Parts: sequence; C-alpha cells; structure tokens
Amino acid sequence: MIPYGKQNISDEDIQAVVDVLRSDFLTQGPVLPAFEKTVSAYCGAKHAVAVNSATSALHIACMALDVGPGDLVWTSPITFVASANCARYCGADVDFVDIDPRTFNLCAERLAEKLQRAEQSGRLPKVVIPVHMCGQSCDMEAIGRLAKQYGFRVIEDASHAIGGTYKGKKVGGCDYSDVTVFSFHPVKIITTGEGGMALTNDVELVKRMARLRSHGITRYPAEMTAPPDGPWYYQQIGLGFNYRMTEIQAALGMSQMSRLDEFVTQRHSVAARYAELLKNSPVSTPWQHPDAYSSRHLYVIRLQGPGGMALRREVFERMRASGIGVNVHYIPVYRQPYYARMGFDPADFPAAEQYYAEAITLPLFPDLTLEQQQAVVRSLTSPVGYQTLF
Repeated sequence: MIPYGKQNISDEDIQAVVDVLRSDFLTQGPVLPAFEKTVSAYCGAKHAVAVNSATSALHIACMALDVGPGDLVWTSPITFVASANCARYCGADVDFVDIDPRTFNLCAERLAEKLQRAEQSGRLPKVVIPVHMCGQSCDMEAIGRLAKQYGFRVIEDASHAIGGTYKGKKVGGCDYSDVTVFSFHPVKIITTGEGGMALTNDVELVKRMARLRSHGITRYPAEMTAPPDGPWYYQQIGLGFNYRMTEIQAALGMSQMSRLDEFVTQRHSVAARYAELLKNSPVSTPWQHPDAYSSRHLYVIRLQGPGGMALRREVFERMRASGIGVNVHYIPVYRQPYYARMGFDPADFPAAEQYYAEAITLPLFPDLTLEQQQAVVRSLTSPVGYQTLF
C-alpha cells in the first residue's frame, strides 16, 4: 500500500530521542522550551506553547480568548472536525463560511458577506478560525482587515502549513491573527509522534495558554494571589488541563525542524511531478495563489465530469484495491451527525458541497518515488471495463 502520507524519520531523529531517554528528564525538561523557541524563531512569532496535539492547541487558544457559552465561532466547513470542536468544548456555538473553490480555504469574500448580514442581525462571531487547507495560507490580510472592522479575534488553524509562507513571510508569525496553531501528527510536515503548538505575539495570551496546558497552575509569584510559602510553591489559579508535550516528543520535533525546509522542497518536487504526469488528464490539479507558498501537506485533485459523487467513489475504490492509499480531505463538518443535528443546510455552502463531490487526496510525502507516482497515476486513469473514466 502506498499511503497518502508518511513520516520521514532519520538516524539523527532516533538519536535525539535516545539522548532524552538517557537524560534526567522525560517530560518538561530543557528540550521542550528549546523546541518552542526554535519554532517561534523560525516563524517570526514572539511566543510558543507546545502541547500534546493541535486539537489541544486550538482548545487552549479558544479559552485564552475567553470563548464561552453564548459566543459564536466561525470556521471552514472543509477541515478536520477539531477546527470546530474546539469552540464546542468551550460551550460556544459554531457556524461555517463557504470555501474558495480554487484554494479550498475559507473564502474571504464569503466571510465579508456573512459578516455584513451578521452585523445587521446582531450576531457577530467572537472568533474566526481560518484553516490553511493542504498547507496553503488563507487570504490572511483580508481576514485581518475584516477582524479589525468587525471586532472578532482570529486563530489560524495552520495544522497543515508549517514551512509555508504568505506574502513572503513564514506562516505562524501571527501578523494578521491572535494565535496560530500547528500540528505535528505523523502525516504532517514535521512530526513529534503526536503534538501541536500555539504561537502568538501577545504575552498575556501565552501566559494563559501555558497555564491552561498544565492544570491551570503557575509557579510565577507575579501571577499568584498571595506571596508564595517558599520556593516549592505553586498555585492553581484557574481550571486547566493536562495537555503537556513530553521531552521525548520535543526532541523528535527539534531534530525534524532541522529538515523542515528540505521536507517542503521535496513535497514541492513531488507536486510538480504530479502536475506533469496529469497535465493531459481532465482532472483538476491544485491551484496555488501567487501570495502563498504552500507547505504541500496534501495533494487534492478534483474529478470534474459526469457522475459526481458516484464517479469519485468508483475511482476511490479502484485505487484502494490497487494498493493506492487515496483519501478524502474532508467530509464537510456540517454533514457530521453531531453538527447536522444543529440544523445546518448544505445548500448554504455550495462550493464546499461541490468540492466534497469531486475531491480525492493522492499520496504525497517526501520519500514518494517517481515510480510510485507513476503507479498512482496509472491507477487513477486506467480503463474501467470497456470505457475510460477520463
């Protein structure tokens, strides 16, 4: 089976983990803050908080921004459910903004239209969570401008996008947002096994998120409600969680960071080969906005032809049977039973619906060979019975 994504683990990665295993610290030692500083410096952000998953990072980002019952959070419908769930964890309501059919990202034009209607009805969002789908940044300048106009906060779900750029700057610098979140899941650009990170330029937000990842506890006297009893003293000043990242994970992440740019370059080479192999095929290949340099986390094609969903299912099943680990990213969140019960109408999101009927994710990872890609394309375009799909 050729998987749709796969981690790349080097001998240096393994040695970095072994070094921690032989050290005095397996969790919350010196490697963790070094990893945070490495990522924040790379992205151009002032602060970072490493946690055990991007889902946890999204959750504490929402909490740090005081999202709670009665609040409204908007996000993209084409994303993993965590982008919406983080608001629900806080008791907030969720709504969705339709996507740009070219980038698959939350569409800034649809956002502006929806905000205008929401202002008239008196129900504006407290937070908007744009998702950098496949590793390509959303139009953050436009979203940031709307945030200032309408007074909402912004959390970039950049789970796919570490190593990418927007308008010449690294994704994660928070130039147009309050917080940016990365994922370090094994199929992402770099991995810590499981893990995530929240970046911000706001010192108060980083303090709050750091407490929230560790039970709401502080060891800083300036944050305490009374003078400490002694050097051992700590206070739980709020309700937090056990969302900490281990030293073992941080060591792997630190080692992976040394090859981040190499990984992204290799992903672009794979994507370029796909574009060449598919140039005479009627499938729609990914479009890249000139303002963005994608980290190329996913390679999503669209099967545009008669049959719609039925055509996609036939191609998907044939490719899986051929040992090609294609996938679909993603089922629109409002279609999930939990969210469907809230009364969302798929007709309100025509671009997302059209995308879902046509999208297939082809395998893409740094070690994917030309021969493997050729096998993927042969399976994609091979005849079915006496007819060809394309």
